[in-house]
Amino acid sequence: MNMSIELVNKNLRNWQGRKEWFFNREHTDTYEQWYEGRYKRAEVWQKKVIEQLVKKDERVKNLLEFGCGTTRFTRWWKNIGIEATGGDISPFMLSQAIHLFDGDLVMADSHAMPFKDHTFDAVAFITTFEYYKDPVKVIREAARVGKHGLVFGMMNRNSPKVVRRRVQQAFGKNPFYVTATFYTPQHLINVIREALDGREFTIEWTCTGLPEWFPLQQWSVPYGDFFGLYVKLLS
Repeated sequence: MNMSIELVNKNLRNWQGRKEWFFNREHTDTYEQWYEGRYKRAEVWQKKVIEQLVKKDERVKNLLEFGCGTTRFTRWWKNIGIEATGGDISPFMLSQAIHLFDGDLVMADSHAMPFKDHTFDAVAFITTFEYYKDPVKVIREAARVGKHGLVFGMMNRNSPKVVRRRVQQAFGKNPFYVTATFYTPQHLINVIREALDGREFTIEWTCTGLPEWFPLQQWSVPYGDFFGLYVKLLS
């Protein structure tokens, strides 16, 4: 008897009621190549600012990175002494991740994380939080699962590259940010305050993603293509 098994249900390619690039193998299969190419320098600085923010909280020994993709960052956490677990909604991303990452992985929706309260010291979102339709719900879930902190690595709305991306989309050239919401540090802080109302916490952030010719590559001004933000939970 001939049997055809489709591993990925066609309906799954639409998440949150819309098409997403990370359910399209045309894009996910080349994701790692993109990081190894022109995005390499940006990645180096992104990791620098994230490390500076997270390592200040000595309570964080392990974390869950949601939206881990192919585990580009998830593989890196061990380099700074943090044990990581990866979570993602995309089977195409995770099918690559299992060959690249030697830690634990889970396929799940960040709006309903399949973990008990305080399973991890922290929960991280690296260039994935921009795609959530209900960011308040996701933050509340992350604060439930993560005991000590929340880590955000974000594409910044205060960047000339945002204009370029939107122009590219208008001409059908850039499918990666069609459903993305670009945040500024203050915009994200406002969402965090709404989500964590009644809890005690502190917030620290810094920006990078500045032009190579610019005299600074990191600063505490809300301009640049990327910002890192850390929420230190106190209660």
